Amino acid sequence: MIKRKKVAVIGGGVSGLAAAKAFDERGHRVVGFERSHDFGGVWELSRSYPDVQTQSPKDLYCYTDHPMPDDYPEWPKGPQVHAYLHSYAKKHDLPRLFQLNTNVLSMDRRADNQPGWTLTLEAGSQCWTEDFDFVVVGTGQFSDKNIISHPGQDGFEAAGGEVMHSSEYVDPSAVEGKRVVVLGGSKSATDIAVNAVNEGAKSVHWVYLEPVWRVPYFIGGINFKHLLYIRAQEQQFNAWGRTAFQKLLGAIFKPLVWLNFRGLETLLKVQLGMKKFGMVPKIPIERDVSCSVPIVTPGLYEGLKAGTIKNIEGTYDHYDGKTIHMTGGEKVEADVSILAVGWKLGVPYLPQEFKDKLIESDGQYRAYRLSVNPDLPDMGFVGFNSSFCTVLSAELIANWLVRYADGQLANQPDAAAMNDNIEMMLHWKRHERPAAQIYGGLCSAPFHFKHFDELLTDMGAGKTKRSNPLAEQFGYPDHKAYGDFLASCPQYQAG
Repeated sequence: MIKRKKVAVIGGGVSGLAAAKAFDERGHRVVGFERSHDFGGVWELSRSYPDVQTQSPKDLYCYTDHPMPDDYPEWPKGPQVHAYLHSYAKKHDLPRLFQLNTNVLSMDRRADNQPGWTLTLEAGSQCWTEDFDFVVVGTGQFSDKNIISHPGQDGFEAAGGEVMHSSEYVDPSAVEGKRVVVLGGSKSATDIAVNAVNEGAKSVHWVYLEPVWRVPYFIGGINFKHLLYIRAQEQQFNAWGRTAFQKLLGAIFKPLVWLNFRGLETLLKVQLGMKKFGMVPKIPIERDVSCSVPIVTPGLYEGLKAGTIKNIEGTYDHYDGKTIHMTGGEKVEADVSILAVGWKLGVPYLPQEFKDKLIESDGQYRAYRLSVNPDLPDMGFVGFNSSFCTVLSAELIANWLVRYADGQLANQPDAAAMNDNIEMMLHWKRHERPAAQIYGGLCSAPFHFKHFDELLTDMGAGKTKRSNPLAEQFGYPDHKAYGDFLASCPQYQAG
């Protein structure tokens, strides 16, 4: 019988909910902590900008046992995703496990020489410590806002200008009749630019460092999930851990792979009219694909063509009154400056001595299977394996992590094996696939299938592939199939 553990789950979003369910259903005592007043993480309504919707189709953005409602659109809006996460939590009675409005201030190894961690917690005016046998960090990669400023910002605000992070743009009336500048190259930046136009902004400028490949929801009229989320496409990228034979096959088929990607680039350039707006990336698409590749916001290129959105390559140099000076020399009059500059990756409550063991000097994370570090015992991460199918990724790694914590993996690694694998992955990211360094190297895209294959093999799944080889090779990750794969893993119960 596996010893029942007291497990802390930090975060009540997609990843935290998946982790709470995985550890709870194995019989562990789960205590979850969510610092806001509600579940949902980035989908919590007070953090969602208007018209936000998923980048992934709904059948790629759901838990294995809980599909999104049939009446949801292919790409659900933020409030729909928020309601869906609430329905998942209710289905598995997860609210009973969580303490809302509770912040984790710090964590450190237990002082009583017992395994585990002591968390310092805060709720309202109360502050206390609590011991746990295992800690799951389920805050993902979008927990703390990346706050930046530029010279002259105080003067801009004193002149009546408003500066906000993209997550603070929750009231569209803030841009009505205003001159708006949006800084950032992500989908959130283009979503806000389009929304500002629709909400009656007087002018909208969109500023980004450099052009990147953007994927429309439909490529040549075909839903992109049928083209880009398939194993056959994934196998054309330079994955980690390739055998000599696999490298030989890659060399033989390299000309065909080159033609495939040049064809895809040409299709995107023509369909989107990228050349006209100076938005053709300099990097070949096969070298650039990672979690940072955004989906095209509907209305973006239409706005560029109509002139309602004006794009500027570069970034802010400084503010001068209500004029924003760009690094390329452009000057833009503005009333509202929206900084869609993302989120900070990190674990702020982890002591520095453990951060040093987790994070390399170049920002890369030492995380085996994107979840655990042998020098940080009794803890793991759910949601650090970022991907284009985030919910499925979180659920699979949560199920992997509970087995790791209980010593129940079919391939239970020791510290030496984990460190060897970590070094191999770091070398691959730094020298073979630089695009994989995005988000501190915590991104499984575009290698969803390979990552999932490794997790399922570790868990001893009796089945890791669909029986139809064509469906497996040319179909996108199917949540129902992965539910069956998880069910084929050896079962056990803590007690």
